[in-house]
Amino acid sequence: MATGLLEWRRKREALMEPGVEKRTILKPHPPVVGHVSHHNIELNWDFEGQRKGPQEQWIKFSVEEEDPKLRTYGIIYTGYARQHVVEGLEPRTTYRFRLKVTDPAGDSAYSSPICVTTTREPMSGAHLHRAVSMNDVNAVLHILQEKNVVVDTLNKLGFTALMVASQKGFTRLVEILVANGAEVNKKNSSGKDSLMIACFSGHLDIVQYLRSQGASWESKDLGGCTAMHWAADGGHFDVVQWMIEDGCKVDVKDTGLEWTPLMRVCAISGKSDVATLLIEAGADVNLKDKDGKTPLMFGKGVMEMARSLNRMSLIALIEASKLRILTEPPESSDAKLPDEKQ
Repeated sequence: MATGLLEWRRKREALMEPGVEKRTILKPHPPVVGHVSHHNIELNWDFEGQRKGPQEQWIKFSVEEEDPKLRTYGIIYTGYARQHVVEGLEPRTTYRFRLKVTDPAGDSAYSSPICVTTTREPMSGAHLHRAVSMNDVNAVLHILQEKNVVVDTLNKLGFTALMVASQKGFTRLVEILVANGAEVNKKNSSGKDSLMIACFSGHLDIVQYLRSQGASWESKDLGGCTAMHWAADGGHFDVVQWMIEDGCKVDVKDTGLEWTPLMRVCAISGKSDVATLLIEAGADVNLKDKDGKTPLMFGKGVMEMARSLNRMSLIALIEASKLRILTEPPESSDAKLPDEKQ
């Protein structure tokens, strides 16, 4: 006979011996509900005489949870404690539990079942980012009105909600987020702010709004690039044009390759109309990067693009710019032409 069964019979016979207190198992009260959150439920219980004598004579408790589909109960806890916290539950969901008590002889009794509903999940930064990504104005307003979410919470990519809205072109959400305390000049891990992102994405109305709220043209990312660098990469004519009109500098160099926005147009976006804007605004076609290259030396440079597109005005503009530099008198007798070796 199995050892476990022999032990069970021995304990049962011992309880029937003279001098050993005999117990009648009573139906327990349902567990008492303690703290309830959106994913946890605390259950408590007490049972008279549960720990009298040695441990082998203690009452054992089990908490059972109903499977709503099968309408059957399964044990989720068993032991001698007087409390159990059910974890990992779904928010706003009703659960059904009962308490089972078992005496040392193996006799059991069940309480009546209780129903407990978890609370609504509290709003978080994840909810805010989800609502912003879906351009759900009402949801964003609701989340921010509860004032439980930090408006500049970062998503998994390290973007604030304002950065996401600026990238996607959600102007109304940009206004709402700023009105609720979003930091206009906050940067992500690479040093980019919402203005740079909006410039690259080509959302002029958002660029103008961010500027009106204090966003700076002077801000640089970790590579030393300004909003004008990113606007040049995006190649959006209307954005670059307004930036120039608003006083944004056109010849700032980054700290890596020492590229100006014009160099980046030549190397990245290839937009001749944007290059024209920059040159007309005073971008120097003879500035050199750290390797000594000018914009015209970048692969398919501005001049080649202009010729291929038959943009004679751009060709004339570049030639005139070069000619002006070469023919201007030096400021002093020590000055040298741009192409002279020092």
